[in-house]
Amino acid sequence: MSDKAQVKAIVGGYVVPVDGEPVDGGTVLIENGKIVAVGTDADVDVPDDAELIDAAGSWVLPGFIDSHAHLGVHEDGEGWSGNDTNEMTDPNGARFRAIDGIDPYEPGFDDALAGGVTSVVIKPGSGNPIGGQTIGVKTWGRTVLDMIFAEGVSVKSALGENPKRVYGEKKQTPSTRLGVASTIRDAFTAARNYAAQRDHAAAEGKPFDVDLTKETLAKVLDGELYWDQHVHRADDMVTAIRLADEFGYKLVINHGTEGHLIADLLAERDVPVILGPLFTTKSKVELRNRTLRAPGILARAGVRIAITTDHPVVPINFLVYQAALSVKDGLDPETALRALTVNPAAMLDLDDQVGSLKPGLDADVVIWSGDPLDVMNRAMRVFVRGREVYRFDEESGVGVVEERRYREG
Repeated sequence: MSDKAQVKAIVGGYVVPVDGEPVDGGTVLIENGKIVAVGTDADVDVPDDAELIDAAGSWVLPGFIDSHAHLGVHEDGEGWSGNDTNEMTDPNGARFRAIDGIDPYEPGFDDALAGGVTSVVIKPGSGNPIGGQTIGVKTWGRTVLDMIFAEGVSVKSALGENPKRVYGEKKQTPSTRLGVASTIRDAFTAARNYAAQRDHAAAEGKPFDVDLTKETLAKVLDGELYWDQHVHRADDMVTAIRLADEFGYKLVINHGTEGHLIADLLAERDVPVILGPLFTTKSKVELRNRTLRAPGILARAGVRIAITTDHPVVPINFLVYQAALSVKDGLDPETALRALTVNPAAMLDLDDQVGSLKPGLDADVVIWSGDPLDVMNRAMRVFVRGREVYRFDEESGVGVVEERRYREG
């Protein structure tokens, strides 16, 4: 795989921008890592020095987005040594940052490319009522600094079984749903008071001690960061809505296992849902109503949905398969593709960078052997910011990832 050409033209394919009509015999023109034109082969002016990439007989789509994953912070096959997802020593971990635990060399990133996933929002775990700050990264890069495309995305929070179990076993607050909600409410009340004192000190020109936990929550209150709410049960989703109403922050439901039971309420309140994982057993009480019918029910009710693997709970390369089997159980195919691309991008304000094949967006482009919702098709070539980083070798039947590590000579 070579990345010498700054200008590339993917030509002759069935181009599916997702946020726009498909183009049969289309061209995607890439320059300096950005998409600069999308259209028919006849309409796009391809420079003479462009590298031509033949996509005839293939489908060309934007890279998929998993908007709730633990890539790099919960490494495949590493056990405790590679699991930095949950800092379960403080119920309010708003100051914790997922970026500080990401290992870009863990195999899950290569698996993501094989599944056509080019962007992920990596989140701390769900053992704390307030777990920490998330980050948007590409699935290819030599260091995490190369991979970042959105540093301030959201703060992860959890309701339900996980935090009450973790702290209940420690015999401390919160050990009930009442305690979990109270912990979140107390934290936001303290952050609101902190922000008022901070702003007053600034107006008076007086020094003020910065508190990173309260500072982060103040950004949530100001709308600078989304509130990513881990929640499975319908009653806990209503609690999430009540808390969001109380403090006025931007709520995104994560997991949403029983969301289909209150689909009308979620639609009425315009609360987006990152749904999944969908390929798990019903391993705890909260999951007893999990169903592959849920994406279709929510979407038909008018809820904006995204689909997640919650990697490594479900391997991230199975993201598209979850969408495909949701189509089997009633989800509209166009909505299924949107749930992997434009929807997760829009619900977290990332759609000015990723989620569609559109001029000005990052050139995260995947050439598929056919319709990706057909499980017999596969990602053949993957481009991240215009750089080809994955290719499926048909002769050996193995995917080849561009080397991440420095090699002398």
